[in-house]
Amino acid sequence: MRLQVKGRNLEVSEQMRKYAEDKLGKLDRLVNDPTRVELELLVEKNPSISDNHVAEATVWTKGPVLRARESSADMKASIDQLVDKLERQVKRYREKRRVAPRRHAPPPAEMPPVELDDTAVAITKTKQFTVNPMTPDEAVLQLELVGHDFFVFRNAESNGINVVYRRRDGHYGLIEPQ
Repeated sequence: MRLQVKGRNLEVSEQMRKYAEDKLGKLDRLVNDPTRVELELLVEKNPSISDNHVAEATVWTKGPVLRARESSADMKASIDQLVDKLERQVKRYREKRRVAPRRHAPPPAEMPPVELDDTAVAITKTKQFTVNPMTPDEAVLQLELVGHDFFVFRNAESNGINVVYRRRDGHYGLIEPQ
């Protein structure tokens, strides 16, 4: 397992890095082969936030990509809570995963750069990911695993890009562009 520890608004000490490696090493036993783990430790500078030590992790595996974020008043406690959350996600995935083999997605197409004028809102963060073909039910499972409000995927039946999202009533919605 390759672990990358980054710090934002703090200097990551060797002791903190070793602590994170020991704790995240537990995932090595649960996940068949986590290829890469990225851990970001940050301190919120807002004085009104009491739980200002935040730990965010992304774990890339052959199956799903696991993400978690936890915050507390102590960085070690945040890391402990983060590892517990990731362990729950792995267990939930193992209980719900399907036996059917997954199809491999074609490489993503290159997008032309977008020119912004002075009145446009600036994009502060960009994420890139592979859009794997799957059924809407599998996409809902992935949505639950990553803990976001929506999930973009390639529909294995129609081969179109679709979005599943969590509705306010607790159910799920599916967007199929035409």
